Amino acid sequence: MNFTNLFKIAIKAIAANKLRSFLTALGIIIGVASVIAMLAIGQGSKRSIRKQISEMGSNMIMIHPGADMRGGVRQDASSMQTLKLEDYESIRNETKYLAAISPSVNSSGQFIYGNNNTPSTVYGVNEDYLTIRQLQVEDGELFTEQDIKTAAKVCILGKTVVENLFPDGGDPIGRVVRFNSIPFRVIGVLKSKGYNSMGMDQDDLALVPYTTVMKRILAITYLQGINCSAITEDATDKAIEEISAILRKNHKLKEATENMPADEDDFTIRSQEEMASMMNSTMNLLTILLGSVAGISLLVGGIGIMNIMYVSVTERTKEIGLRMSVGARGVDILSQFLIEAALLSIAGGLIGVFMGIGAAYIIKYAASMPIYIQMWSIVMSFGVCTFIGIFFGWYPAKKAAKLDPIEAIRYE
Repeated sequence: MNFTNLFKIAIKAIAANKLRSFLTALGIIIGVASVIAMLAIGQGSKRSIRKQISEMGSNMIMIHPGADMRGGVRQDASSMQTLKLEDYESIRNETKYLAAISPSVNSSGQFIYGNNNTPSTVYGVNEDYLTIRQLQVEDGELFTEQDIKTAAKVCILGKTVVENLFPDGGDPIGRVVRFNSIPFRVIGVLKSKGYNSMGMDQDDLALVPYTTVMKRILAITYLQGINCSAITEDATDKAIEEISAILRKNHKLKEATENMPADEDDFTIRSQEEMASMMNSTMNLLTILLGSVAGISLLVGGIGIMNIMYVSVTERTKEIGLRMSVGARGVDILSQFLIEAALLSIAGGLIGVFMGIGAAYIIKYAASMPIYIQMWSIVMSFGVCTFIGIFFGWYPAKKAAKLDPIEAIRYE
């Protein structure tokens, strides 16, 4: 019996029990749709986080004071004073893998203008900070090197601060606002960046010269941090090694000898690459978890196919006996039932693919969740569902092929 005839017989058998065939394929449909939708959500979230990190500066390097032990008690790193302006100047002058570098000091407080006020954070930085954090001045201008030298009381406001202080939509450029009790002249407004993947408002800030924060707000002579940007992402590790060597030399930290271990760093260096790697690992794990949970429904769908094929073999025992008595071989009976199982799984897989894509877009627009549908997820889910259909259809088909023709004809 040729394949064409077997295919026609399988089609007729499926068409003879439309509702049962649909319910059998429904498990596969739901399984494939779930896998595609869940993987789309996982991949979409992963890409969204990577984009957010990239917008923050994918090759950004952050240097902070390291925690220290005093009297056997580990001190909070934020209270340490190990980073100095001399460190910033040494790194700026001696490194060859950095494209930009900025000191960093900050203070939280209340901005006041007229009857309006809002809590926010002032960041003391230099001109390179905008390049490092990929910020742009939308209106007005950036403070100058002269403003830094004179510790000028000028500021650039984020959009959230502007909206809270000037709710009537007035132009803030040239206005004088107070941060706590210190007056600042607004010289610019930053372009909005919105919320990042961690839910933080990237527009709720103000930038001022770092010397202004150090002298007029905090009255300190040390830095709370140094932000850098490597020339390329690939050069980040080399830049970190270079910075570490410079800081160890500046801080007179001893290297390891035969008798003495090396002094611990009194600073910490972190890069966005580390954060991106950590977030990627987390999202990959989440994607695998979502895909695995959805994949269980595919397994259930396969069991449903096996169950219905068992029922079909039992119902058609006499038909199988008649076919074998007129010359059908065991391999023909096996092929017939395998084709039926494959058709159910393939049809369910195709419907499931379209339903999965549709469900992913419904989730995107209804729940405002990022999605990203990859071709490999469609091919994989479709291939797995076809394999599962044939795998679970094999045993009932094998049982049908081994039936004794005479016993099968007598079966009631």
